[in-house]
Order: sequence, then structure tokens, then C-alpha cells
Amino acid sequence: MSSLADNAASQRSTEGTRLVVIDAARAASWFDWRELWNYRELIWILAARDITVRYRQAVVGVAWVVLQPVAEMVVFSGLFSLLGKRPAGEAVPYTISLLCGLLLWQLFAAIVGSATSCLVDNRPLLTKVYFPRMVLPLAVCLRPLVDFGVGLVVLAGLMAWFHVAPSLALLMMPLVVLATVITALALGLWLSALNAHYRDFGYIVPFLLRIGFFVSPVIYETASLNIPTQWHLLYSLNPMSSLLESFRWSLIGTAGPEVIEVVASLVATFLVLVTGAWYFRRVERFLADRI
Repeated sequence: MSSLADNAASQRSTEGTRLVVIDAARAASWFDWRELWNYRELIWILAARDITVRYRQAVVGVAWVVLQPVAEMVVFSGLFSLLGKRPAGEAVPYTISLLCGLLLWQLFAAIVGSATSCLVDNRPLLTKVYFPRMVLPLAVCLRPLVDFGVGLVVLAGLMAWFHVAPSLALLMMPLVVLATVITALALGLWLSALNAHYRDFGYIVPFLLRIGFFVSPVIYETASLNIPTQWHLLYSLNPMSSLLESFRWSLIGTAGPEVIEVVASLVATFLVLVTGAWYFRRVERFLADRI
């Protein structure tokens, strides 16, 4: 009787559990969104850890988030003023247009940089327990969003100072920010998987981000450039070009990108996201052994 009771108790204790079989020899499948949803609490825990570390000493953390874009704004504004150039339209003060570009680029660059190193930085965790490795790139997206929110407060104050009021296009700003996060995550999937195998990417990515800073309309507006017509489509394949101009348009009413440019950017982002997700899943099977 005691044996039957023990078996019944054991059966009840295992009810509702889910068996996960990890087999690296099996071909990589597409994402199991249900599995990612089951690990959503881990995403929040890892994100909260990063935010806590960032803002543990709140004065220093918040000051650095504000100081970086504001310092760059002052430097570039002073530089173009000395050169007698204005790489933006006359509708709003250049400092506001510049800060818009700096804040969105800071969000993009922070996610890409954090995603690139997220697997290597969490090597002890990856080699000890199982969880969907996609959790790590997703978790690093939240801390830059908090920094971006702090920067928006500074931008709102600057707009109030110069009496620049947003229009109804402001309702589109969340979609632009979401598209920026997805674009950064798509690139981060590729780079995190590559960096897990080839540490050189940890040094290459900051260099590429610096080049992208000047190639993208961060410190200037696209309308101020004299881009030949035949190069417009190639220029728009950089997703950040249309996203930066869309962000300015939604906040301060400057000229937005053309529809064809938006479509080209979305197609480029989709391709990077799909191929990056495929490659990440392919590397994920052998990650714990090779990292």
C-alpha cells in the first residue's frame, strides 16, 4: 500500500511539468515563442539587474545618461557655428534637431553594443543552466530604453525653452522607437552569435558604430545633403536613415522620409532580422561548448 501511495504522490508531483530535451545534433528549428513566453520573468530579472547596476548610484547614472548627448550637442553645435554651416532646415533650432538625432542613435548603438557582448558576458550562466539563449539579447534592450526615456525629458525641456511644440505626428513616435529597437535587435542577433565564436567582433563593432554615426543623419538632416538621385535607394537601405528622419518628423515636424525610403528600410530590417534569427538559432545549439 505504501508503494502505491508513493507512486501516486510522485505522479501528482510531476503533473503540469514540461520536459525539455536538449539535442545539439538535431537540426535547428524556428523560434518556440511559447518557450520564450515561459521565460519572460527571466528577461525582466536580467533587465532589472542591468538597470540596477546602471542606476545604483542614481546621481552618477542619470548624470551620465544626460551628459553624453548634451555634451555632443554642444560640441557639434559649436563646430558648425564656427564653420558658418547649418546642416539642417530653418524650421526649428539646430540644437533640437541635433539632440533628436543623438538620442535615437544612442538608443540604437547601446542596444547593438550590449547585444554583441551579451553572450560572452554571461558565459558562466550559459554553461551551467538551460534557458532560451534569445532571452539575453531581449533583456539588454530594456536598459537603453530607460536611458532613452531620461533623454526625452531633457529634449522636452529644451523644446519648451525654445517654444517648439510637437504636432499630432507625435502619436507616431512610439512606432518609430519600436522600429529602432527591432532594427538594433536584428543586428544584435547577428553580432552576438558572431562574437561568441570570433572575439574580434567585440573590437570591430564600436568602430562600425562610429562610421554609422557619420553615415546616418544624426548630426545633419538628409534634406541638407545633395545626394545624387541614383544613390537615394542605396542610402535608404540604411534603416537608421529613415528612422532618424521619421523621429524628427514626429517630434519637431521636419521633413520626413519618402515612402520608398521607408519601404526599403523596412525590407532591409526584415531580412537582417530573419537571417540573424536563423544564424543565432544555428549557433545556439553548440554555444555552451564553444563560448
